[in-house]
Amino acid sequence: MHLNSYKNFSFDRGRSKLVEIAWILVGGIAFSTWLPGSWWRLILLRLFGAKIGVGNVIKPYVRVKFPWKLFIGDYCWVGENVWIDNLDAVVLKSNCCISQGTYLCTGSHDWTKDTFDLIIKPIVICDHVWIGAFSRIAPGVVVGEGTVCTLGSVLNKSTGEWEIWSGNPCFNIKMRSSVV
Repeated sequence: MHLNSYKNFSFDRGRSKLVEIAWILVGGIAFSTWLPGSWWRLILLRLFGAKIGVGNVIKPYVRVKFPWKLFIGDYCWVGENVWIDNLDAVVLKSNCCISQGTYLCTGSHDWTKDTFDLIIKPIVICDHVWIGAFSRIAPGVVVGEGTVCTLGSVLNKSTGEWEIWSGNPCFNIKMRSSVV
């Protein structure tokens, strides 16, 4: 790698530098704190462009890189210390639980090129999904409807529907009964 050759000119941050700086300040001082309550966190996310449904819960210490690239359906829970590192879109459909300490990563680098080019891909978490505590979800992953990723899982590929995944790297351990 020749990191001095790295160029990031084509990356679209989605908003102006001023809006991004405002979010960094608001996010660091007010949003990502120990203070209880979801309603005001949801208001802040919406003010900065997140598309959010009804009945959602956002716990303390959640970090969101770019709220304007966040889409949350209805009745989702986002646990403490979740980091949504969304250089690209992160979509949480409805009735999802993203447990504490989870990291959703939409960006990486092309290690096959000397220029270490940025690669971004969206993450989609479908309806009725539970991502267990301290899990990691890689760029481009679609977590199929009804799927469960167990504690500490590292999911670097998309899943089917109504499956249970576990491990590092994650693998499908069995089917899950539909509870909907």
